[in-house]
Amino acid sequence: MLVLLPPSEGKAPSGRGAPLKPESLSLAGLAEARQAVLDELVELCAADEEKAREVLGLSEGLRGEVAKNTELWTAGARPAGQIYTGVLYDALDLASLDAAAKRRAARSLLVFSGLWGAVRVTDRIPSYRCSMGVRLPGLGSLGGHWRTPMAAVLPEVAGDGLVLDLRSSSYAAAWKPKGEVAGRTVSVRVLHAPTRKVVSHFNKATKGRIVRSLMESGAVPSGPAELVEALRDLGYEVEVAAPGGSGKAWMLDVLVSEIH
Repeated sequence: MLVLLPPSEGKAPSGRGAPLKPESLSLAGLAEARQAVLDELVELCAADEEKAREVLGLSEGLRGEVAKNTELWTAGARPAGQIYTGVLYDALDLASLDAAAKRRAARSLLVFSGLWGAVRVTDRIPSYRCSMGVRLPGLGSLGGHWRTPMAAVLPEVAGDGLVLDLRSSSYAAAWKPKGEVAGRTVSVRVLHAPTRKVVSHFNKATKGRIVRSLMESGAVPSGPAELVEALRDLGYEVEVAAPGGSGKAWMLDVLVSEIH
């Protein structure tokens, strides 16, 4: 099973250990595309703080994020699972998983990123600020920049197993499973049961809890139908819509009565 996650806007500080080693990151087929984003982002932020802040969509209060990006080559790196914070990652709470669940998370979880393309939670990265919605002056839209290398690399990473897609729309645009892979992909919405509406905070928290439940249980659903069964066994209220034809992803709604 491959679980696709969005990153978080908020991130923990970089570490004090060894700096970034791009060659050590997973998904080596993304290396050239990563290098292009990394080089332009560092150059932009070092050359013109105001322009960088505008390009990155940062408020005055987030000016310090520009300086952070100038240090990407020298700042200490930490596992991505420690860098990403926020509602989903707080609910997932990777640090408190037992050893077996941590191993499953290391194999299964893939975090999408405007800067890195996608990384595993064990990949060591510095803290940064660069969302998938950014348009860099030289590279243009990052969603578009990542589309071709992702299309070449991700099908192999997905293998022949289930793909559980928990990404937000801007990150989903960087890679859309197609063909046979799409047929075993499940996209998830979390709905407030009484209103059938998505509520952002509780949507993210519930997705974090779902991933944690799957990692802790050791469930290895082989396809969308088995995932539905596994989630129901774990106590989730699930409604599922099978795709209308071959080569289309499944849509699964998880219903939650209390917003927390």
